[in-house]
Amino acid sequence: MAYVTMKQMLETGVHFGHQTRRWNPKMRPYIFGARNGIHIMDLQQTVKLFRKAHDFISDAVAKGGKVLFIGTKRQAQESIAAEATRAGMFHVTHRWMGGTLTNFQTIKGRIERLKNLEEMFGDGTIKRFPKKEIVMMGREVKKLTLALGGIKDLNGAPAVAFVIDPKREHIAILECRKLGIPVVAVVDSNCDPDMVDYIIPGNDDAIRAIKLFAAHMADACLEGAARRKEDNEIEAEKTKATEKAAAPKKAAPKKPAAPKKEAAPVAPVEAKVEEAPAAKAEEAAKEAK
Repeated sequence: MAYVTMKQMLETGVHFGHQTRRWNPKMRPYIFGARNGIHIMDLQQTVKLFRKAHDFISDAVAKGGKVLFIGTKRQAQESIAAEATRAGMFHVTHRWMGGTLTNFQTIKGRIERLKNLEEMFGDGTIKRFPKKEIVMMGREVKKLTLALGGIKDLNGAPAVAFVIDPKREHIAILECRKLGIPVVAVVDSNCDPDMVDYIIPGNDDAIRAIKLFAAHMADACLEGAARRKEDNEIEAEKTKATEKAAAPKKAAPKKPAAPKKEAAPVAPVEAKVEEAPAAKAEEAAKEAK
């Protein structure tokens, strides 16, 4: 499990906040001090809170949840899209469309429209339409892809939202809060931490800092997915073993009976025939003479 280190944060400028005059007083507990009119974030707290957020996202994915990466500011678009894609998650990197989550059925209709247009361009059926309509459809595909391409395969509310700059993405966060979706966010010194469930105090403007956080959150998703896969394999093995134990045992095949031995023939016994009484008397008379 790879956490962000303080050295990495210092190298990428995570500790730099906004100008002191632009701060939000609610961020006071997470600020170390000020230098040249710029607030300096307390990186010891950032390291600790990052680990908490990292573990929360990893556990959510391990339970089968999906994470929605949100970062529509120019500095965040490329990193958020790339890391969300690497982790197999969803992302919104251009203007957040109101109702993306709270009115998802309507958004789903637009997603279906995008998929149909992509299919038509892919299989060549688009050629049946006049050239002017093809051009208009091409523009529609481009527009829908920018707005919805990152959530094209989203079938319902995500388990977690990871946000860069909650002040800019306040509409998205309000929708998440309304639906009870936990929010993990990189919170700069000018943001309201009360809007976020798992805050990561740090610079939300520097490209390198954003890339660092996005990459490690993507790693957290991949770790959770690996744990889920391992758990499923173990569960499958247990189920297989249980079914095998519950299956009726087959009776062992009976051995063929040994052939019976034939009894040896018995010699006939000659019956003694008793002599008639008359013959005995005649023999006795002869002896008397």
